[in-house]
Amino acid sequence: MEKSERTQEQNRVNHVRTQIKKQLAETKAQLDLAHKETHKIELNYGDNTKVNVTEVDDQMETNAAVQQQKDLVASAVETEKILQNQATLYEALSDSPYFGRIDIDEEGEKDTLYIGTATLQDEDDNFLIYDWRAPISSIYYNGTLGSVTYDTPVGRQQVTLEKKRQFLIEHGQIQNMFDTNETVGDEILQSVLGQQNDEHMRNIVATIQKEQNDIIRNTNADLLVVQGVAGSGKTSAILQRIAYLLYHSRSQLNADQIILFSPNRLFSNYISEVLPSLGEKNMRQVTLAEFLDQRFSGLAVETLFDRFEKDQQSLPELAQEIRRYKESPDFMAAIKTYVKQTDERSLAFSSVYYNGKPFFTKAEIQAIYLDLPKLMLPRDKFLQTKNTLIKRLKRRIRTDARADDVQEAVSLLDDYQYQDLVAGRHFRSGDEEINYVARALVRKRYEVIYDALYNDYFMDLYAEYGHFLATARPETIEPSVWQTMVTQVQNDIEAHKIHLEDAAPILYLRDLLTGSGQNHSMQYLFVDEMQDYAPAQLIYLKHAFPRAKLTLLGDSAQDVFTADYNPSDFIHTIETIFPHDRLALFTLLKSYRSTKPITDFAKAMLPDGDQIQAFSRDGHKPNYYLCPDQATATQKVIQLASKLLVDQPTVAILTKTEQAANHLFATLKTDHDVTLMTDRDRSIPHGILIIPIYLAKGLEFDAVIGYDISAKTYGHSGDRDILYTLASRAMHNLELIGIDVPSPIIKTLDANLFHWHDIDPVTAKA
Repeated sequence: MEKSERTQEQNRVNHVRTQIKKQLAETKAQLDLAHKETHKIELNYGDNTKVNVTEVDDQMETNAAVQQQKDLVASAVETEKILQNQATLYEALSDSPYFGRIDIDEEGEKDTLYIGTATLQDEDDNFLIYDWRAPISSIYYNGTLGSVTYDTPVGRQQVTLEKKRQFLIEHGQIQNMFDTNETVGDEILQSVLGQQNDEHMRNIVATIQKEQNDIIRNTNADLLVVQGVAGSGKTSAILQRIAYLLYHSRSQLNADQIILFSPNRLFSNYISEVLPSLGEKNMRQVTLAEFLDQRFSGLAVETLFDRFEKDQQSLPELAQEIRRYKESPDFMAAIKTYVKQTDERSLAFSSVYYNGKPFFTKAEIQAIYLDLPKLMLPRDKFLQTKNTLIKRLKRRIRTDARADDVQEAVSLLDDYQYQDLVAGRHFRSGDEEINYVARALVRKRYEVIYDALYNDYFMDLYAEYGHFLATARPETIEPSVWQTMVTQVQNDIEAHKIHLEDAAPILYLRDLLTGSGQNHSMQYLFVDEMQDYAPAQLIYLKHAFPRAKLTLLGDSAQDVFTADYNPSDFIHTIETIFPHDRLALFTLLKSYRSTKPITDFAKAMLPDGDQIQAFSRDGHKPNYYLCPDQATATQKVIQLASKLLVDQPTVAILTKTEQAANHLFATLKTDHDVTLMTDRDRSIPHGILIIPIYLAKGLEFDAVIGYDISAKTYGHSGDRDILYTLASRAMHNLELIGIDVPSPIIKTLDANLFHWHDIDPVTAKA
């Protein structure tokens, strides 16, 4: 490209940066004023909200003043937050204003557009930068030179794309630029992907590929499924999709109406900066374990990680068969059938106690339920029963309020307690006021009863689940075996524990019987690492968020948790459990994370790994070190980690289990900082990390050391998925250590894909 053309482009960058700095200065001045205004309102808050309860009119005026001050504070804080986000966005744009340029001809009218992470206009409303999410920006991602079409709010438009130029701009200086007919050329990708890993995932708007762009901009599908190989950018694309949806539907959608189920807390933190870097608020994030814990208050729900650790010790075939059934669509369908058949009998109600005595007896509650019309839906009958109990509680409150002990309690209230009960209310007479205060005291006394009714504690959900299990035995399982399982479930619940395979079915049963548990405000539900979710769990999540469009993403080859006992055609399963949804399936087969030698090595472990396409980034072949014993292996880990830390800020030592991670951490003696990561951690420090492989799902590291890749640890066919997941975490360096007998998975690989080293027990060298 001619030098003069590069100079012209740099001059434009300089001009745009000048505009950005000007708008940044203006925004910071407004931010300073907003901060002072917020501080002023907060200082005046106390003076403007002094409580006056002498007269009824004064009470009402005070309440209005308090609410007005609250609104003022909230508005001031929100204004300050908006300005701060805008300032942060300008600062990011100043460093790298844009990454693309397109020259188009629309019916003889030529235009040049520059594409960046956000829109920027000058004082005359001329567009200096177009947001990457704008309809016309899709030309940059999807279009090749010549006639192209793009979607707009008023329909499809056609233009001629005459030039597509790409930039790599750092600190305001053009590092690289070239014209291309592709979405993003390999030269830009090589530069970006060759960088070291950060603590947080970066947004990929400058390197979005055409297939990723199709995922990001899809707004029609009810169910969008992304099957992507390790390192294909599926999670990044989904985060850009969320940013696009917030831009595309800004007037109807906000971030609080989007929820993402993450595989673990480390991953949640890792992706937490992507949306803010694009000027958007983060969506809600939750792990499956957190979601279940919130819904099973007071009970310890087995996590996927806990179950994996136990499965490594023992998982008999009968236990596998029962688990497969309880996690299947058929089991959830059996629950629906069971609920429909409750019209002829009562539910497993339980008495509501107060001070050790029944306040509402089980027989009384059953009588209310059975007296309702048989054709009523179970949830309507339950709600009607609940409302009847609440009405009876209110009648009891009115009756007890007239009792002598309550009237005496009213007379013993001091002025502060009394005014607290009547604040903001107007009474026609003194008797009416006294009666109100008496009822308020009784309501407070019976608060525990109301909470029990409100939270449906008058139904014994776990006994009801036991009743269901007694009817749900499949013919393939012997009655005695099934009954043993039912007894074990009941014993675990008595001990305040719930197995993971029972969690979704219990919640589903509860919701269908009571009409509770659904969130109708969520518009989009995203599930990452979809292969880790059983069909029963996906069915329940869809039930829990009935109005939400569902996006599932994952990689069937990274099925760490169930590959050994429940391999399945995941896409076929999805189509089976969501037959009425408009499905859009996207498959990403090109891996960008690792160097080509690492990707070639990892994909060779899979039966259909030849479908995976490695991005052509050079690097070293993986190394496999076979050590004679554990002591030598530990010494080799220290040697490798120390060597890798010279060039890489983070070295992850990945073990198969938490037990192995704990043991290695206890025996590893080195001068370097070593951090043992658990499922309670939320951030990833630099240095040497020891992590069970299942906590590393979704993450990437500069260098990976796979520990104990041996026959004893990785000897089963299902271990291929785990070892593939481990290998595909590495960006630049992959080192594997075996102990005594090598894993058969390694022995079956083409010897040209890696270097084999037999390690001397004295020197720990080949």
